[in-house]
Amino acid sequence: MSLLYDEGQQAIATESRRVLDARSDKARLLGLIEQTGVIDTAWWDTAREQGWTALAAPEEHGGLGLGLVELGLVAQAAGAATAGAPFLTAGYGVTRALLAAESSDTTAHWLAALASGEATGAVAFAEQQAPLPQRPLVRFAGGKLNGTKHGVVGGAKADIALVLALSDEGPCLVLAELAAMTPPAIASYDPARCSADLTFADTPATLLLNGPGVGAAALDIMAAMAVVTAHEQVGGAEALMGIARDYALTRKAFGQPIGAFQSIKHRIAELYGLIEIARANAIDAASKDGTPAFFRAAAAARLSATEAYDTAARDCVQIHGGIGVTWETGLHLHMRRARSLAVEQGNMLWWEDRLVTDLDGGLE
Repeated sequence: MSLLYDEGQQAIATESRRVLDARSDKARLLGLIEQTGVIDTAWWDTAREQGWTALAAPEEHGGLGLGLVELGLVAQAAGAATAGAPFLTAGYGVTRALLAAESSDTTAHWLAALASGEATGAVAFAEQQAPLPQRPLVRFAGGKLNGTKHGVVGGAKADIALVLALSDEGPCLVLAELAAMTPPAIASYDPARCSADLTFADTPATLLLNGPGVGAAALDIMAAMAVVTAHEQVGGAEALMGIARDYALTRKAFGQPIGAFQSIKHRIAELYGLIEIARANAIDAASKDGTPAFFRAAAAARLSATEAYDTAARDCVQIHGGIGVTWETGLHLHMRRARSLAVEQGNMLWWEDRLVTDLDGGLE
């Protein structure tokens, strides 16, 4: 695929930005920071209404049959608007697992429900300090799950969870329905992510994948979600750069705009470089979905986008000075989202280690 967006993709990008710009409400989003376990329902209603939940789902399951490139464009617009609720990314991860599993009435039902937005999904892989444990502590036997997954993003509001568990045959991916569970949301740096501890006690679950290929399948799902997240981070970083630029052009010190000072304009210029590198890596990774080079490209996107968004969040606050940490600017939204996205699918050290292992030829 070309690294240039075609006319249809450009239309998706333009329309998603237009819709979110019109419907974003900083006061509402700041209110979510002060609550735990409350999602941005306005954002999710918009995502369903616009068909964004169906972008990367197959047409036979009610989707639009597009792919990671188009989903990434919407994620980029969502990142700029700091849209609440993590279900666009997590739902795509669950969809990817369902498509890799053997077709059944169960998989067909949930694929259609995720595509329509009627159901929300969460991905529960991490345990302790391992984003992708080789021998999970959560057990799956006799069609039931037992154990706890801590800090599952979206777990407090999800209808289903894709769980990496351990069976008698080894690691497996199973789908657990959460209707009978009411996990309380845990306090976190970004409450809009609705993270929760999912405790399974003989919870019925459906086996999706088992056998020696589970590790590779789980890694592929993590890489795909990381690419969506990278686009979201690029959108957030670009929005922050615009906020910093506008402030630097209007705020005056010593009789001139602060943007005239090298310490400010050079910082904004450096942000531009970081963002464009991250954007290029995100586009490249999305275009390589399904190829042998996908994981390597996804890791590069993940690392560069995390650096860009984290740096933009920090520098934008510093360019604003004291007012940057007040409620008035709304920079709290991006600062919290940047830190949350930086660790949700494994931190930079984990991705760096996996990338080095892959480059060394040792990644399974």
